[in-house]
Amino acid sequence: MANVRELKKDINYVLGDIIEAVYVWEYENTDKDTKESEAIIDEAIETFDALIAKVNAKNIDNPKAHFKAINNELEKKGRALIEKVNNLG
Repeated sequence: MANVRELKKDINYVLGDIIEAVYVWEYENTDKDTKESEAIIDEAIETFDALIAKVNAKNIDNPKAHFKAINNELEKKGRALIEKVNNLG
């Protein structure tokens, strides 16, 4: 991982793209209920807030391992959110 700034950008881009995908789905499916899609957006925002808080945490023992764990968590949660977007019906 290059640096903290790049990790923050990755978090922003990944979760922003997921939210954008939900908005596109809502736009294309105006006849369907948006309760499920809005829940995905809320979960993406909560994930963003939690990951940024972890990135900004001070007094960590092993920064390299800490940031690698955050990156892995971003990948795991991002995949789960993408799966939810793909299953919107």
